[in-house]
Parts: sequence; C-alpha cells; structure tokens
Amino acid sequence: MAGRMPSVAVLGGGSWGTTVASLAARNTDTVLWARDPATVADINDNHRNSRYLNDLPLTEALRATAELAEAVGKADVIVLGVPSQHSRSVLEQVAEHVRPWVPVVSLVKGLEQGTRKRMTEIVNEILPGHPAGVLAGPNIAREVVQGYAAAATIAMPEQQQASMLQDLFRTTRFRVYTTTDVIGVEYAGSLKNVFAIAVGIGDGLEAGDNTRAMVITRALRELTRLGVALGGQADTFAGLSGMGDLIATCTSPLSRNRTVGVGLAQGKSLDQIAQEMNQVAEGVKTVATVMKLAAERGIDMPIAREMDAVINHGQPVEDTYRGLLRKAPGHEVHGEEW
Repeated sequence: MAGRMPSVAVLGGGSWGTTVASLAARNTDTVLWARDPATVADINDNHRNSRYLNDLPLTEALRATAELAEAVGKADVIVLGVPSQHSRSVLEQVAEHVRPWVPVVSLVKGLEQGTRKRMTEIVNEILPGHPAGVLAGPNIAREVVQGYAAAATIAMPEQQQASMLQDLFRTTRFRVYTTTDVIGVEYAGSLKNVFAIAVGIGDGLEAGDNTRAMVITRALRELTRLGVALGGQADTFAGLSGMGDLIATCTSPLSRNRTVGVGLAQGKSLDQIAQEMNQVAEGVKTVATVMKLAAERGIDMPIAREMDAVINHGQPVEDTYRGLLRKAPGHEVHGEEW
C-alpha cells in the first residue's frame, strides 16, 4: 500500500455506513456494499442515499455495489457497518473473498446476541490474522454528511495501525483521534445506547433538563464501571467514544435510541417505533446482554436495570424514574449506589 492511499470497502448501506463511505471517498478509492439494489442505484446515479439520508449529497467519487465479492476483493481496508445481528453472517461471506491481513474497522455499536461478543472479537474469530479495530464517537450521521464539525476515535491493536488508518476518514471538519484501547472504545459505543433510551423516556415524560443531566452523568458512571471491569481503560470512557458519544446519543433528536425512549414514553410499542424509524436501534437488543455482563462481574447498574425492566419485562415507563429515585445515594465517586 506504499505510495498510495489504501482503498476502502464499506459494508452496509445504512446512514452511518454511507456517511463513513462518503468521508473516505474524499480521500481514497471507496466502494460501498449494500443489499438493496435501489440504494446502490441511488448512490451511483444520484449521489444520494435517500432512504436513510434524505436528499443530502454524498461525495461524487463514492461507488456502490450489491455484489459483496466485488466490494471486498481488491480492498485494502474493510469497514463493517451492518447491524450487530447481521455482522457474523456478512463476515462469513467476506472471508472467501478478502485478501490476507486486510484490516477490518467496525462501525457497529452493539454486541452479538447469545455470545455477547464485541464485533472485533467476531472479526478475530472469522478472519484470523486481520487486524480488527473500531471507529466511534459522537457522530450523528446527517450532521456529518452536512459538513458540521465532528470528531471520532479510531482504535486499533497497534498504534501504527491506528495512525495509518486515521487519514482515510479524516477531513477538515471531521477530526479522527487514535487509541489502542479497542475494548474500551467498543464497549463505550455499545453501552451508551442503553442509557440513551433512558434519557429518551425522561424527555418523553417531560421530566425536565435537570433530570436529563442527572441521568446522563450517572449513566457515564455506570458504563465506565462496567467498561473498566470488562477490560477497557477508564480514560477512554471520558473521551469521544464514551462521554462524547453518550451526550450526542442522549440529546440529539436524530438519535435512534433516544427516539425509542421517547416513543415508549408516548405509549408506542417497540415494533411500532421500529417501523416508524426504519432503522435499527442497537440499545434495544443490547440491554439484556449488558445486564448479564454486569451480573457476572458484580456491577450494580440501576439505570440499565430499569431499561431492562421496561424493554424485556413489561414495566410501565412511568415507573422508570420512580425506581431510580427510591435508591439512597452514596458517595458520588466511590459509592456503588446510584
């Protein structure tokens, strides 16, 4: 790859996969794989992804294909942007076409159901020898496509790998920082979705700004404690992929997981909300996995527990904040109480 920028194949034609592909296409040869032929045609003919990004223009150099082998066969870098529940099957199809040692960068902010594995763990399992990392941060896709200033962190097992890959996605308005804490960045991106649903419920119930700030702050404490227990570095959770992503996901009207919470507070069912959004909110599937991970490590997560009760056990949303406020607070930093 010396002497030229590595070529990129982005797998997934959703809002964020398309956005990252559009960013990369500014810097290097980039192809996006999407299942939907209509999405492929829209990107190639109109330089739009109307299904997910309305009429926002994409980088004209971006190409799209519905053929997976065509997308990955000559790629120097693979970017995984499909929902977590489909990632394993897509990677299994990629395995027979991708060249050896090609890095894989995940955009997926979720954990695999059943195995509870992070996406990079699945990459290592299916594509051994391929360096696996993650790109994450406070990134609302539509705002990035529109050119608003934003930033993300790319985490790879080796710093040299992260430094090489950051230039693929960096633009004058999209800053990309580096780290080697793959575990921390990946868990931060997955865990924050659960708490965005909690904030959405509060907003839907008109609980107020003070309550929102309280829940976000204590949510950061919860996800940091679990993330560190799972092998992440504490500083990571105070950075872009932790606090930054948590704030954006909990407060933006464009956040899918916050939208789920607002919808639940309005009396809508999860199926109805999913149909209206036409996109996947990873936090809905992640919450049960989070509770299992927390139980195994003896981590008390009251906010996540309330979300599990609402989503998986039929608890009325009106009882969510009552349950939280019944707990007596302890020391803000050192106490285990909420």
